[in-house]
Amino acid sequence: MIRKDIWKVEICLQDQPVTEKEVMVNTANEEEGPVSCRLALKEEEGLLSAQIGIDIKTPTLEDPLCLGTRNPVRVRIPLEEKPEKITAYYMFNPWWTRPAFIEGTDQIPERTQIALFKMKESIICLLPMIGDTFKTGLRGGEKGELLLEMTAGLGGLCHVDETLFLMSSGPTAHEAVHRIFKELSRTKGLRLRTERRIPEMLKYLGWCSWDAFYTEVSEEKIRQKADEIAEKKIPFRWILIDDGWFGAEEKMISDFAPDSEKFPRGFLPMIRDIRKETSVSWFGVWHALGGYWDGTAPGSRAALEAGDSVYKNPAGRLVPDPEKAGAFYRTWYRRLRREGIDFVKVDGQSATAMYYKNSLPLSEAAEKVGFGLESGAALMDGAVINCMGMAMENILARPSSAVSRNSDDFLPAKEESFAEHLIQNAYNAVYHGEVYCCDWDMFWTSHKHAGKHSLLRAVSGGPVYVSDRIGATDPEVLRPLAYMDGRVLMMERPARPAEECMFRDPLKEGALKLHNCGSWGQDKKAGGMAIFNLTGEDQTFRVSPREIPELEGEEKYFLYDFLEKKALSCSPDGSFEGRLGAGDYKWILFLPAGEGRACLGLSDKYAGFTALEACRREGETDTLVLKEEGRVSWISEKRPVKALCCGIDVTDRLSGSGPVYTLSLPEKGEKAVITVTWEK
Repeated sequence: MIRKDIWKVEICLQDQPVTEKEVMVNTANEEEGPVSCRLALKEEEGLLSAQIGIDIKTPTLEDPLCLGTRNPVRVRIPLEEKPEKITAYYMFNPWWTRPAFIEGTDQIPERTQIALFKMKESIICLLPMIGDTFKTGLRGGEKGELLLEMTAGLGGLCHVDETLFLMSSGPTAHEAVHRIFKELSRTKGLRLRTERRIPEMLKYLGWCSWDAFYTEVSEEKIRQKADEIAEKKIPFRWILIDDGWFGAEEKMISDFAPDSEKFPRGFLPMIRDIRKETSVSWFGVWHALGGYWDGTAPGSRAALEAGDSVYKNPAGRLVPDPEKAGAFYRTWYRRLRREGIDFVKVDGQSATAMYYKNSLPLSEAAEKVGFGLESGAALMDGAVINCMGMAMENILARPSSAVSRNSDDFLPAKEESFAEHLIQNAYNAVYHGEVYCCDWDMFWTSHKHAGKHSLLRAVSGGPVYVSDRIGATDPEVLRPLAYMDGRVLMMERPARPAEECMFRDPLKEGALKLHNCGSWGQDKKAGGMAIFNLTGEDQTFRVSPREIPELEGEEKYFLYDFLEKKALSCSPDGSFEGRLGAGDYKWILFLPAGEGRACLGLSDKYAGFTALEACRREGETDTLVLKEEGRVSWISEKRPVKALCCGIDVTDRLSGSGPVYTLSLPEKGEKAVITVTWEK
C-alpha cells in the first residue's frame, strides 16, 4: 500500500522553524546540520514494521536544541496503491474511540490510533505504535499520503529511537488485526484476551448505582434497591457502588473512607445485611484513576493517608506518583477490603496523558501507573473493571486485568443514543477485544430500547449489569440472559461485525450484523448473529454460517429465528435472506444439524445452546446433559416419540408440529439429563 523509498520527516525544535527532511528508507542518510534522521523498514511473514531514529546535536548548554512539546515529529508516507475504503478508529475525546467510515486518507480524523484499509485483494491494518517514550497517531494529510504524528507529552528531548508503526495484511479484517496484536504479544509481552482471567463476580448479573442515583448514592437507597432485589427474586450477584460514595472537594478526593453522611456506619454492616437477605455475594466501588477526577485534595485525610505515594504534578495537582502508584492503591484497597469490598471499577484511566504531561513520557506514565493499579488490586484477586481508558497507551499498559469498558456511557435519557452506543461497541471490539473481555456498559430494563440492549449484552461476550432506579427492574428482560442463579450465558469472545459491515456506515446503509459463538455440547460450536437496522428505511440482509469463522466441519446447519421461532436448514455456504424495518432487529442462531436434528438448549435464553454440556447419540435416541432444567427445544426433521428427564417419563410435556419441538419442564437450578427418542 505504501511506497518504500523516500518519506518526508518534519521535525519541530523548540523556538526553531520546522526542519523538513526527505529521508531515504533503509539507507544511511548523510547528516545535514545538527539534526540527523533515519528510517528503516522490516517485513516478515506478512507484517511490516517501521523504525525511526532522530538525533539532535546540542552545540552548547546555554542554547540547547531539543524537540518541542506538541507533535514534534511528523512523517508523511506516500501511497503506492489507493485504498478502496477506510475504517479509522479515532479518539473523539480523551477516553473513547469510535469508527469513521471514509473514502480517502485525507479524511482520516485526528488522533486515529488504528485503521483498516480495504484494498483490491486484501485488508490492511495499520497500528501507529506506542513506544518507550513516544506515542504515534495517524491523521489526514494530503491526498495520496499517510500522515503520522509523534508526541511524548513533554518537550526537551534530543533523541528518538522508536517503532513508528506496525502494518499487516490478511483476507479479512479480523485476521489482519489479530496478526498485529499477536506481534505485540511477542515483542511487548502483551497478554492477549485468552491469557487473561475474568473475575468470577463478572460472570454473573450485576447492578450498578450510577444511572439510578448518579452521585446522590447512599446506604438508605442501596438498601431500598436490595429490598426490591429480594422481593422480586432477581438473581443479581453483585452490586457496584458508583461515584458519590466518598468525600470530595472540587473534583478531588478528600477521604478514602465512605462519606459519613451517606454511609454513617461505613459499608460493612450494610454489606453483611444485604448478603444475608438477597442473592448478592460481591460488592464493588468506583473511583477515578487519581482517586477522583482531579486527584487528591491537598491537606485532606486522603492526602495524609497516601503520604509520599502522591506528588504534585506540573499542573499543581496531587496525583499518584508513578514510581509509588502500587503503594497508593494498596493503602486504599486494604481499607476497602476491611469494609467488605471485593472489586473496583477504575474510571478516567486515559487521564495519564494529562496527569503526567511535562513530567513523564505518556507511554512510560501509563505503564507505571497501570502496573501500580494492578499491584494494588492483587488484594482483590485482580478484580478490576477498567474504564475510560481506550487511549492505546492504556490499552497496552495493563499487565493482567481482563475486563475493559468498550464504549462511552449508556445514556438512558437520550433514546436516540442507542445507535451510537451500538456502533461504538460493535466496532471498537474489533481491536479492543484482542486484549480484553469487552464491557458494553450497563443499561435499564425499563428503557424503551431494553429488548435491544438485552440482546446486545447477550451477544457481547462480556459482563451484564443494569442500573435501574428503585422499583424499576423488570426481571423478564433479564431472564433470557442468565441461569436461575444469575450466571450469565456468556458467549465465547467479544462480538464483532460481519466482514461485509466493516467498511460500511450502518447509519446510512445496510443492516449491522454482529456475530459470536459458543460451545455446543462437548466438542462442537454453534453461533449467533444479531442484526440491527439503524437506518430510517427498510433494509434487506443475508446471513450464512460461513460468516462466523468458528463454524466449520459440519455438512449442514439449522438457522433459527429466535424472535419468530422459525427454523430452516442450509449448507455451510448457504444463506438466508430477510428484511428489517427501520429500527427493527433479529437474533439468528446457527446450529450443527447432524442426523437431521439439533438441540437449542434452553430455548428461552438468547444463548441457550451454551447450556448443552454433552450430547450422545445412539441410533434414534439422544441423551443430553443440560446445565439447568427448563424449557428445552429442538429443531428436527423427525418427530420425537418419547422423552425422559432424569429417568422420569415427560413425553406428555412435548409440543410442536415440526421442525421445532419443545419440552416444557419446570425451571430448576439443577443439571438435567434428558433422553429423547425420535421416530424412525
